[in-house]
Amino acid sequence: MATYAIGDIQGCYEELRGLVESIAFDPATDRLWLVGDLVNRGPRSLEVLRYVKALGDRAVVVLGNHDLHLVMQAEGYGRANAEDTLEPILAAPDRDDLLSWLRSRPLFHVEGEYAMVHAGLLPSWSVAQASELSEEVRSALMASDFRDFLAAMWGSQPDEWHPALRGWDRLRVVVNAMTRMRFCTREGRMDFRSKGPPSGAADRALPWFDVPGRASADHTLVCGHWSALGLRIEPRLLALDSGCLWGGSLTAVRLEDRQVFQLPCPRRVVPAGWD
Repeated sequence: MATYAIGDIQGCYEELRGLVESIAFDPATDRLWLVGDLVNRGPRSLEVLRYVKALGDRAVVVLGNHDLHLVMQAEGYGRANAEDTLEPILAAPDRDDLLSWLRSRPLFHVEGEYAMVHAGLLPSWSVAQASELSEEVRSALMASDFRDFLAAMWGSQPDEWHPALRGWDRLRVVVNAMTRMRFCTREGRMDFRSKGPPSGAADRALPWFDVPGRASADHTLVCGHWSALGLRIEPRLLALDSGCLWGGSLTAVRLEDRQVFQLPCPRRVVPAGWD
């Protein structure tokens, strides 16, 4: 049995299937860990969703910002973007089943020494606390009044964690950290202005995983979301967004021995814009 963690797919179905075939993935014995952003900007998001959903418990998925954007668009919240490629999903006969399945995915998954999140964790959060906070968001997304949460979910404030936060502000901080963050200060204030490589951070901001004393450093964090960072393999970090959508590679890492597998991807013309 092997577990393969795979970086951001973003609708690149042919590349996903090509990578899965190249690693000889066997759904009878193996599993896929998918770091989120299954959909959007790439050409075949609908096929990606159908394929991953059909794998059942052989695919472990955490939500990314583009996945949440799809859920919001389906319910009439947020704004559409010129680079969106979500219409085939929204028009599909099985859209409700696909969206219900997607909405039930967590933001964070922990298993043994590994923990998976799309973007990152704030410095003060232990893995146990992050698991609890992820479950709060998941419960809100699965509740009968989930549309109320969607209406209040997006926005960049508050930009730091306080244990006393309640309501939508509390959940919004969790969503922003786990699906959007790249940089934050040592004190845990998120910086959404910087989107480039680590050298492009604003004053006092660091890549979230480089903040000294990070409480989650006792686990190996598996993440994506940061194509400008590229593939980064460190003792306690597997950052797997190697820019498939942008003509880089789709990357898989076998967690049992950390062997890296990559499939080169064709360059696509994708308008710059929403991250």
